[in-house]
Amino acid sequence: MHKQESLKFSQKSNSRIMKRSKSKLVILTVTALIGIIIFNACSKSSTPPLPPINGYNTSNDVAKTNLLAHWTFDGTNNETISSTAPTVTTGASFTAGVKGQALSLNNGYLVFPTIAALSSANAIGSVTVSCWVNTDNRDSLASSVFCLTKTLTAQTDWNDGPLNVYLETGKNHLTYDDTLVLHSAFATYPGGVREGGDNINDYGVRGTDFQTVHGTKKWVHYVMRYDGVGSFIDIYADGVRVSNNNFRFRSTGTPAVGLGLIISPVPTQVVIGGWPNATTGYTNSAVQSWQGLYVGSIDEIRVYNAALTDLEIGSLYQLELAGR
Repeated sequence: MHKQESLKFSQKSNSRIMKRSKSKLVILTVTALIGIIIFNACSKSSTPPLPPINGYNTSNDVAKTNLLAHWTFDGTNNETISSTAPTVTTGASFTAGVKGQALSLNNGYLVFPTIAALSSANAIGSVTVSCWVNTDNRDSLASSVFCLTKTLTAQTDWNDGPLNVYLETGKNHLTYDDTLVLHSAFATYPGGVREGGDNINDYGVRGTDFQTVHGTKKWVHYVMRYDGVGSFIDIYADGVRVSNNNFRFRSTGTPAVGLGLIISPVPTQVVIGGWPNATTGYTNSAVQSWQGLYVGSIDEIRVYNAALTDLEIGSLYQLELAGR
């Protein structure tokens, strides 16, 4: 009996020891897991996020509720919000861009079908078009960057559409090998009759009436803005307003009345890198002798249904320049 009691006591002792060992093992395991979690958390937090620029973390945060269309050209020519693909792609490839990849054109262009967000009468009452361009001064030829036009059969002239964003280097302008003349125009169709206005960084006193853009063969941030409330059209380069101060207010009649909010014809189409003329399939629009196809690169085209503020335009420039 004594031996049996000793054996029972020994078994109970061993059981208690095993339970304590298991408890210690569980505690050690949990402690190790907590240590790993804390270490990983500390490791992640040791790389702080990039500081905001004017309150924005990325370029996509700027006026994001007003963004109607966006071409990133990151391995695709599609408009990214609607996924609309071009119906015509000529002389196009991809190259390194300001932010990711960019569209590279060698006397090339893209033609798009109707994009719903850009194709209603009041889609762009006020509008901002933001893009990056990298090209040479082509001397006698003007290059179109972005056009919002009528349809292929309805377009009767190169500017018979709501928006034209282009580079003007024709014989009528004072140009130098290292300068770009930025020229943008809009058209509105109240009652179906076209009325238009434009602005340019040329004419008048250089440095006073307008600003020179030294921007050939390098990336330049090019923004066209039309404020339909005030009837003001402006052009920006690298975050700075460069267009002619005397041409901002666009009006009609005597006394002058501002052209007001853009009323668009419908439906519309988009052309990138080419003019809406017979060369790009607009058979009722004759080719002008000064019109050339784009040679160079284009990146990050954005179309907003608002007149962005100077702060927002500057923020886009800084964020995209930083690849954000």
